[in-house]
Amino acid sequence: MKENQHVRDGSCLRQVKMLGKRWWPPILPRVISSTTNIRVRYAETDKMGIVYHTNYFVWFELCRVEMLDNIGLSYRELESRGYLLPVLDISASYKKPAFFDDKVQVVCFIDEPPTLRINISYEVRRGEELLVTGTSRHAFMSPEGRPVKPPKDVVAHFDQYFP
Repeated sequence: MKENQHVRDGSCLRQVKMLGKRWWPPILPRVISSTTNIRVRYAETDKMGIVYHTNYFVWFELCRVEMLDNIGLSYRELESRGYLLPVLDISASYKKPAFFDDKVQVVCFIDEPPTLRINISYEVRRGEELLVTGTSRHAFMSPEGRPVKPPKDVVAHFDQYFP
């Protein structure tokens, strides 16, 4: 496992608290997560000096691709094998703005075993302050745009995180 990847279980309540989740009972499901640190660039802000809303989706993608890399599933390799993971649905809820030169953390996590679809959740924070939450849903597709079952080795790879 790489440094910024976490697999949480019931003994790691502190990390879940950082994600703003309240779990009851305190036995937690397994979760794959990754954190990406970003320093807000001037080009990512609008005339008001606030991060333009669509940039959060770019940050979500950055974190998502890094998370797959961290667990040993390169998106590029999946594509070269003929498996695509297009976005089926994506959303964000904006709580507070981020500004030029802020240092933010984007956390993405998968808290259920992927099947034909992968559901990913996101949080953007400036320190302890929650700025944005979001979700995206992806499906395994062929290059022709048809839904396909994920390859067995990919399923087996995820199964090690979700026994």
